[in-house]
Parts: sequence; C-alpha cells; structure tokens
Amino acid sequence: MTDDHTLGRLAKLDIPAPRPAARESAVAAAMHAFAQEKVQHQTQGIAAQPRLTHRILNLWGKIMDRKLLSTSALAGILALPLAGYTAFYLMKENPIALESAPVAATPAYAPEPVPVPAPEPAVESDAGVAAAYDMSQMQQEVRRQAQASEASGVMDKRERKMVAQQPAVAPVSALQDVVVAEETSSDRVQSFDTNPLKVVAESPVSTFSIDSDTASYAYVRRALKEGQLPQPDTVRVEEMINYFPYDWKGPDSAATPFNTTVTVMPTPWNNGTKLLHVAIKGYDVKPVEQPKANLVFLIDVSGSMNEPDKLPLLRAAMRMLVNKLQPGDTVSIVTYAGEAGTVLEPTKVSDKAKILNAVEALTPGGSTAGEAGIREAYRLAQSSFVKGGVNRIMLATDGDFNVGQTDDGSLTRLVEEKRDSGVFLSVLGFGRGNLNDQMMQALAQNGNGTAAYIDTLQEAEKVLVEDASSTLFPIAKDVKIQVEFNPNTVSEYRLIGYETRALAREDFNNDAVDAGEIGSGHAVTAIYEITPKGSPAEQVDALRYGKAEADSEVGNGEFAFVKLRYKQPDGDVSKLITTPVTQANEVASFDAAGTDQRFSVAVAAFGQKLRHASEVRNFSFDQIEKMASSARGDDPFGYRTEFLSLVRLADAMGGSKAQ
Repeated sequence: MTDDHTLGRLAKLDIPAPRPAARESAVAAAMHAFAQEKVQHQTQGIAAQPRLTHRILNLWGKIMDRKLLSTSALAGILALPLAGYTAFYLMKENPIALESAPVAATPAYAPEPVPVPAPEPAVESDAGVAAAYDMSQMQQEVRRQAQASEASGVMDKRERKMVAQQPAVAPVSALQDVVVAEETSSDRVQSFDTNPLKVVAESPVSTFSIDSDTASYAYVRRALKEGQLPQPDTVRVEEMINYFPYDWKGPDSAATPFNTTVTVMPTPWNNGTKLLHVAIKGYDVKPVEQPKANLVFLIDVSGSMNEPDKLPLLRAAMRMLVNKLQPGDTVSIVTYAGEAGTVLEPTKVSDKAKILNAVEALTPGGSTAGEAGIREAYRLAQSSFVKGGVNRIMLATDGDFNVGQTDDGSLTRLVEEKRDSGVFLSVLGFGRGNLNDQMMQALAQNGNGTAAYIDTLQEAEKVLVEDASSTLFPIAKDVKIQVEFNPNTVSEYRLIGYETRALAREDFNNDAVDAGEIGSGHAVTAIYEITPKGSPAEQVDALRYGKAEADSEVGNGEFAFVKLRYKQPDGDVSKLITTPVTQANEVASFDAAGTDQRFSVAVAAFGQKLRHASEVRNFSFDQIEKMASSARGDDPFGYRTEFLSLVRLADAMGGSKAQ
C-alpha cells in the first residue's frame, strides 16, 4: 500500500509531455489492429468536441453516419486512424484531461510490426478521395513532427527504434490507388495506339471512316460513376465527342444529305498549334417522310443476361422503342440461348399488345448460340423486307457468344455476307464483366450499323427514343472523310480519335471498301490538331533532302481540303462533296468559336486525358471543366451538366496522376 510520503513525492513530479514518436506509434498500431480485425460495421454517431477543428469533426461525423464510406474495408483503412488523430488533438488542445491523472512514462517496449492485409477493392466517391487525402496529410504531419523531434535531439534511442519498426505511413497517392484504381475487368475491348503526329511533307493525306457510335462514352461514364478510372482502351475519343447533340447547320434538302462546317481555332492546351474542327450534319428526315421500318430484335437470353442491368433493362428499352414506332412498322423477335428460336413472327406495331406480351415473356437461361440467332434474324428480316424502307436487325447482348461460330472473324464475315441484302445490323450492349465490346464494334461496323452501350434506362431513352431517327433511319452509307493538308501552311497534324476507323488513302475512292453510316439528322465531328508552318511548336525537323515545295499557286492560303464520299442507303456508287479550308474559316481566339465547337473540344480534351495522351499532360481537369462549363449552352436533357460531373469525378479520383 502506498503511504502519504510516496504520494506526496509523486504529486510533485513533472508530467512529461506526449512525445511525437509515442503518438505516431499509437496511431500506427491502431491502424494495423483495426485493419487486421476487419470490422464489419460502424458505430452510429459521436459526441461533438468543441476543441476539435471543424474539418476533423466533419470528416469523423461523415464516417460514423456512413455518408462517406461505401465499404467496411475502406472504413478499416480510414476510420480508426482518423480517431487516433482526433485523440491527438484532444490531448494537445485539452490539457485539463491530462492533468486529471498521472501519465505513465513512455513504455519500455515497442509493439512488433503487424503485417496489414491488402485492403479489398472499394467503390468510392469523390468525397471518399478527399477523406483519404486528409487522412494521409494527418498521418504525414505526425511523422514530420517525429522527424523534427529526432533532428532536434529530443527523441531518444528507444523512440527512434519504435519509429523504425513501424511501416511507413501510406502517402495519399497510395490511398488513392486503393480507392480508385484503374478498372480491371474481364470485358473484351480492342487495344489500339493513339494516333501519332504526322508530317505533312511526308504524309499529307488523312483518311478515315465516319463514326456515329456512342458506346464508349456510356462505358466511360459507368466506370467513373462506379468509382474507377476507365481502362484507356475503352476510351474512343470520337465516340465521346459524337455522344452529344450539336446544332451544326444541316442541308436544306435530301438531295444533298450533308452539310460541312469547318472552323480553325487556337488550341487551348498548346499555344503553338491550331485545331481544325470539321462538323458534319445529316439531313433530318421529317416524320411525314419517315420510311416504314422492318425491325428484327435479336435478343440474347442466355444465362449471362440474368442480371438487373441486362435483360430487365433490355425489356424496358424495347417497350420504349415500340412506343416510338409507327402503326404500319413491323417488329419480329428472335432469341438465342442454347439454340435460336423465333418468339414473335413479323407483327405490325398496330398490334402493340402482342409485341409487348412477347417482350415480357423473355426469360434468361442456357448458353449463347449467337451465330444461329443471327442467321434466323436475317431470315426473318428478308421474309418481311420493305423495299425503300428501313430493314434492320437490333442485336441486344452482353456479347457472350459461346456456341457455333464464336470468334469475331467468323461472325464478321457472316454479317458482311448479309449486308449486301439491304438489311443493316446495329448492336446494343448491356452489362459488365463479360461484355464483348470488341465483337460488338466489329459486327456493327461491318453490318452497316451502329453500336451503343446501354447502362441505364435514361441511356435507353436517349438511344431508342430521342435519337431514334439517327439510330434507325439511315440517310447514307459507306461515308468516308479524307483531308489533304497544304504543306505551305501546315507542317504537322494529328487526328484526335478515329484510330479504329482508319482507312488507307486508296480506300477513299474504292466503292468496294465498307465504311460507316449516318442516320437522319445525325451530327458527326472530327478534330485535327495542326501545327502552322514555322510555328515554334513544330516537333519534327525539316528534311535536308526533302521534297520540293508544293505549287504555291494551287490552294494559295488554304489550310486543307476536306473531301466527303458517301452512297445512298440503297446505292452502290459513291458521290463526292468537297470543302476547302481557308483563312475565312479561322477565328482569332478560342473564345470566339461557337458554343458547340468549344464544348466538343472540351470533350476531346477529356477523352485524351483519360487515354493518358501526352499532348494534354499539362492541361488539367479543372481547365477542361471550366472550358465545358462556359460552353454548356442549351442543355435540355442535362447531358452536358452530367459531363461536368464526370470531369470532376475523374479529377477527384486522381486521373491526372495516371499520366
């Protein structure tokens, strides 16, 4: 038993201040213990402490209310370290609590380092990323104080040993890797290299097939909203640009199916270059002129489609499309799972109840006999063929073909054989995990159709209701673009996007070469970054023994010459439209360009950023957001507002650090 004399001596002792190393050791040990325990739920709420900083208390409250963390794994990483740091501030800012009881001396032992299991992948919001950043900053501050103590000689040998035995505190970038690592998936996507810089003196001509697909944008959006940066190969920049409706000037009559608007403007991410912006608008078929439609829905009802974002979403999308069609249009339904079968023979839309009943009866099960389904769909389309009308197969699938011809090459050749019959094929992709985007792109491109990815009911409405005319009713096929640059005014160029649509120069005039289609009222945009001759931004030295200068009398003052070649939907011979690009097409500043031009450039910058393109390395997401925000314009469906949120998500998830 302690006597009064001993108690008196203890009362006169100075209470030692908490040492930085001891504080750090406690925080680290708490982190490791919590991660090892893998707590499955969190406490609801905590009493406010008036002496804590507002930011710490706010973060702690969000964690405890489950407003910030979406998984217990991430809670294990962040919650207890934040509590430890809160306790540190309580000790620092509320010394009364320390004086209420004697403080033991620093323990004579150091806890053994505890290995921390790798945290489970977590889907996290931009708020979670901010919390990770704050937590990392807190931990690093504790370590800095410990290092300062060591440098000043305050820390003794025992404490230095304790610090050395503890694993290093993870920096914010490491925490971000846990929270927002680039998506990994078993989805099949086509790998491709970003278009390189071309020298006009060596390669003055650029040729590619038109592209009106939008699948990539929807896929990128889904990845970002699920808390992951998209895989670069899922980002096809032209599909992101062409996702949005633009008010380009269209032609006055169907006799000329396209109108081309060209604008030359300064490049916002490179002061030494310009952008050559080519905007194409198709003739908008009026409802009284709308041709009759013969549609065959080819629906994947295999076992892999038994997920909420697949077959149920597909049913809802089909109901919306059927309600958009005219009474005289025809609908058929073919399903494939194990073997193909006809669910609905060609039926007039006037008998809508029969069609909708067939849609509701669709149930998943079995393997995927895609080849047999495609053959049956073409047979039905031919049996109810509408001459002068729209004859199209709508293939809805997650892309999992595993019965019959299953490789992309065999299926593509099958579609190529059938497209000459006048039946086009479009593809609607659903779901993730086994999505065969590569196969879907190949079928759509070779079937004279389009490819779209439907991840939400809103996207289904956009593709099949709002954009129904451009999706279903083609005004031209085999549309190709060729741009010839003038070496007297342009030294270098690069095409932004369209890597998977590149054509050889000689393909432009070859009517046997297949290309893309454009639907009624559809807008297509292509953007080149060009380097004016003599600009300090030139990257390639001129050849000592290069070719002679071009004839200055031809195209004097022109930047380029744009050529567009197309066929009528039922034609076999192409027609040509040409547009010279002169100084009359140039605007003095980027802000002087039209609202739609500036917004499309912002989308192009975002797509390049997600693909880790070096050209936009120093152009921040914040700059992209400001550019797009100033060019939002009229946004009746909220597409552009949603785009701004995606830019902010990518920025919060550290997308710029991936470059």
